[in-house]
Amino acid sequence: MRTFFTLLALAALAACSKPKEAETEPVAPVQVTEVQRDSIRRIVAADAIVYPLDQASVMPKISAPVKEFKIQRGDHVQKDQLLATLENRDLQAAVAEAKQLYEQAQSGQRNTTGAQLPEDALKARQEVAASKEAMDASQKVYESRKQLFEQGALARRLVDEANVAYVQARSQYDIAAQHLQALDRVSQPEQTKNAQAQADAAKAHYEAALAQLSYSEIHSPIAGVIADRPLYAGEMAAAGSPLLTVVNVSRVIARANVPVSQAAALKVGDSAVIEQTEAGIHLNGKVTVVSPAVDPNSTTVEVWVEAQNPGEKVKPGATVHVSILAETIPNAIVIPTAALLPSDEGGVQVMVAGPDSAAHETKIEIGAREADKVQILKGLEPGQKVITGGGVGLEDGAKIRIAAAPAQDSDDKDKDDKHKDNKDKDEKGDKPQAGKDGKPASDGKK
Repeated sequence: MRTFFTLLALAALAACSKPKEAETEPVAPVQVTEVQRDSIRRIVAADAIVYPLDQASVMPKISAPVKEFKIQRGDHVQKDQLLATLENRDLQAAVAEAKQLYEQAQSGQRNTTGAQLPEDALKARQEVAASKEAMDASQKVYESRKQLFEQGALARRLVDEANVAYVQARSQYDIAAQHLQALDRVSQPEQTKNAQAQADAAKAHYEAALAQLSYSEIHSPIAGVIADRPLYAGEMAAAGSPLLTVVNVSRVIARANVPVSQAAALKVGDSAVIEQTEAGIHLNGKVTVVSPAVDPNSTTVEVWVEAQNPGEKVKPGATVHVSILAETIPNAIVIPTAALLPSDEGGVQVMVAGPDSAAHETKIEIGAREADKVQILKGLEPGQKVITGGGVGLEDGAKIRIAAAPAQDSDDKDKDDKHKDNKDKDEKGDKPQAGKDGKPASDGKK
């Protein structure tokens, strides 16, 4: 028995004297994806403010109380539709007065040109004819007496009297001829112009009165929707102050401020999407304006995206998200967005699964970015494997073990298949793709 306990003590002492085995390093299970070449779309995304396609603040040109509104706020109206009428009894009276004056001027013009001037011309011609006959008769008497005087058959006094009568008759003829000439050249044309001018002035006054009366009827300058109507019937409408606001929202324009570096890739005609995620609204449109100048305050470029607005669901003034397809980059180096990790030095990095079964930190530069993949500009080559699952918290050089991706249940698989189908349709349609949060993915290039 004593020998047994001695052997047991020796065995325990020998066990304690053995060196400790080295501790085994933990191995982290990860999922990886191979770096590939694929096409990727450069999508420029930004928040924007919605504006109507057309807008008009309807202002009366006269100040008068509102007699009647023909519409209410929210009503659809057509171009030139009557919207409201103002009190216009004084204007109607002014029109009636101006009309009478115009008719009076027309009557005076007809009397002048049709009766007075022809009558004056006729009298002048008759006077010329009568004075010429008198002059001719006096001339014959004078010449006859002069001949008799030369023959000694008539006294000198009678010749002189005939000569005086002839001179007077010739003077009367000259006066009548000059009067007719002045009437034809000056008086008649000037009187015609004066009568025409009076008629034109009366007509202009009448038309001005009609215009003033027409200002009491307010018509819509565009087709659209009544957005604002600040007054009620009976209140005073002031000239130059908005009485109604009409907006055309059958199409809307989203105005976004885009960084200069991203705006350089945009051009008029690029496909775009306007979205209101909360309302579930998705409108396909086109870029219509890329501002040629940079806003000095925000150092951004204003870009307009125009789209149809079915049902007028998107309202002016609302904030929306726009995504513009700037270009499609073929044969780009791409990795899943799940592989991206923030770098301690700033920027982004990935964990690369090396052939030594270890994870290696790799700094990268990214370009275009979609919802599920991102372009690599620098840092990776096709064929490398990046960690897409289990990479968070791994140290550089940590041992890893490539594990299979976790199995998906049938519902998740159906959703992924549906998402893939929608993605394929978007790529075929060349439309910007929506991100996981419901907003279209933006360009990751800084």
